[in-house]
Amino acid sequence: MAAARGGCWPWGSLLGLLGLVSAAAAAWDLTSLSCNFGAFCECDFRPDFQGLECDLAQHLAGQHLARALVVKALKAFVQDPAPTKPLVLSLHGWTGTGKSYVSSLLAHYLFQGGLRSPHVHHFSPVIHFPHPSHIERYKKDLKSWVQGNLTACGRSLFLFDEMDKLAPGLMEVLRPFLGPSWVVYGTNYRKAIFIFISNTGGEQINQVALEAWHSRRDREEIRLQELEPVISRAMLDNPHHGFWRSGIIEEHLLDVLVPFLPLQRHHVRHCVLNELAHLGLEPRDDVVQAVLDGTTFFPEDEQLFSSNGCKTVASRIAFFL
Repeated sequence: MAAARGGCWPWGSLLGLLGLVSAAAAAWDLTSLSCNFGAFCECDFRPDFQGLECDLAQHLAGQHLARALVVKALKAFVQDPAPTKPLVLSLHGWTGTGKSYVSSLLAHYLFQGGLRSPHVHHFSPVIHFPHPSHIERYKKDLKSWVQGNLTACGRSLFLFDEMDKLAPGLMEVLRPFLGPSWVVYGTNYRKAIFIFISNTGGEQINQVALEAWHSRRDREEIRLQELEPVISRAMLDNPHHGFWRSGIIEEHLLDVLVPFLPLQRHHVRHCVLNELAHLGLEPRDDVVQAVLDGTTFFPEDEQLFSSNGCKTVASRIAFFL
């Protein structure tokens, strides 16, 4: 596990433990301490919830719903010694709101090798499924890949990026892996985690956030119950989404729809300050203001939400240092 960021020490790391336990406790068998709860020592699966929560709290700007939903779902799933089905999360929101960042954090804090772990599998339409005319071959390859890797390690993480750019029908090969069956193709797969990421539903989420602002409601008052129906409808109505007319939706195999709200000016400021700290630099008001001045906000009248979220913050900072 990499060193913690921002002063957050993962409980699973040796240094963090030595800083928290007494000299007597340091003599314990640390390996068994980190492995005896929920059979965590499977493959390189080393969940560190304390580190994850700390990192999310410090670095994920403006996403109270996403932070709470992801942590709650993960804890319940990982701490269940015999889950009845894999954990399936679907992340939705405008570009630059933190979806990919959260998925990378999950890999980092769940697996010792992070995104480089042999048990973390990242799929991109542009890279892995670029030609819609080859969909039948992609189906065969994807099914074989998932089945083979779950056979090698049941504690696997599968990330599917840009779901709104996938050819409809491809994801249907995953249906047997996502449901509550005990064994599929001879493989025990119930401890796997699947994460699907898309911008679908982003416009609808933005509209809910805008209406809340017009009503003078705090964004922290926005609840999942307001967003789930509009996200579901957006997926069902989008013929370019990978779950369009999918049995995965019809059979309710998505455990949690995770909405990412649009980012306001103070959230972008938070991202700039985080990036400066990441670069080892002191906060600079001139850099922060320059990045904000170069950021486009919408709607035209209110100038409330960042068009690109925090997506271009890192690249923009370089111009002003």
